[in-house]
Amino acid sequence: MQIAIVLYDRFTALDAVGPYETLGRLPDAETVFVAESTGPVRSDTGALALVADKTLAEVPDPDIVVVPGGPGQFDQMDNETLLGWLRTADRTSAWTTSVCTGSLLLAAAGLLDGRRATSHWLALDFLKQYGAEPTGERVVTDGKYVTAAGVSSGIDMGLTLLGRIAGDEHAQAVQLLTEYDPQPPYDAGSPQKAPQHLVDEFRTDSRFTLA
Repeated sequence: MQIAIVLYDRFTALDAVGPYETLGRLPDAETVFVAESTGPVRSDTGALALVADKTLAEVPDPDIVVVPGGPGQFDQMDNETLLGWLRTADRTSAWTTSVCTGSLLLAAAGLLDGRRATSHWLALDFLKQYGAEPTGERVVTDGKYVTAAGVSSGIDMGLTLLGRIAGDEHAQAVQLLTEYDPQPPYDAGSPQKAPQHLVDEFRTDSRFTLA
């Protein structure tokens, strides 16, 4: 089973690495990072790069597609090379997935029309503009499409899909071995729980609006 994780300039690292560390533990899975060109691709901080070993064109029919989000996603919304590849790969994929604002790229490619989907809480309203039905759930499965909310939820998405494909016990073993047992020091991980002034601040910050 081939898993293709898409990279583009200024993706968010954990969006890609979370599924890589969980979903990538499928038995006999080949995980490949793909981009328009091979070589290092910088994350949104600029301090970290992941290496795309293959181009999009070299991986036309992966079994699982994973699209991370990140600030760089805004510049990809009309990138027909990427959107066209997503449509082509989706024709034969068993699962098409995203993390954070990666769902906006799936939506822009026309893959989420009329489907329930999630994204980062700041981007949920934009899903409507592309024909999807937004929901604030952490992981949403609609047919073969699995979308995850903000950054850290990519781990949950990976485990969810891992359980669907390889069984609950295998997914539980991966969760145990990665010691994924969240006990955050703060209960501020959603706009419903965070201090209201922080929520308002980010809602009005131009860095988090879709151009």
